[in-house]
Amino acid sequence: MGGPSPSVPGSPSDAAAGVLGDGWVLGDDGLRYRRAARVLLLDADDRLLLVRGHDVDQPERSWWFTVGGGIDPGESAPDAALREVREETGLVLDPGALVGPVLTRTGIFDFYAQRCRQDEEFFLARVDHALDTDAVDRVGWTALEQDVLDELRWWDLAELDVEGETREVFPEGLADLVRGLLTGWDGVVRHLGDQVDDAGVTGE
Repeated sequence: MGGPSPSVPGSPSDAAAGVLGDGWVLGDDGLRYRRAARVLLLDADDRLLLVRGHDVDQPERSWWFTVGGGIDPGESAPDAALREVREETGLVLDPGALVGPVLTRTGIFDFYAQRCRQDEEFFLARVDHALDTDAVDRVGWTALEQDVLDELRWWDLAELDVEGETREVFPEGLADLVRGLLTGWDGVVRHLGDQVDDAGVTGE
């Protein structure tokens, strides 16, 4: 896909950029684009920490996704992953605790009435003690995150793929992807390719 190109000042796309943030640029394919770092954060019981969010244009819908967000200019993906965990959860991870990237993908989704494309790198990390998600301080959250991020929760992997459940979880097949990493990473980065999320803000 094409690289980013500047938006025209005063145009609708320029207004969208103001809402989404400076990290999003207009790509040659017409989609809002950014790079992102995400973290598969596990506790000692192999539970996965996920965030539930919604889109202001679709308040009746919500979906679950991993902790993470955009990579700032000049920032490495691992540094962005550590920063996002700290900002969204308050947890300060040792850089040595971060493994990977173990997965990559390009997520394509609608957010704030814009079609967006996000190139994502997923890292793996563990904590000995589960964060109390009810006690998370949102002081590090952006105004947009305050608006659209609803809760954090530790999930048993078996709960995520119960048949008949209608919850949306991204990336698709997340529970199986994480199961393959529970005993450790084999050093091979798994590339998931382009994935069209039916709905989904995936972190700010």
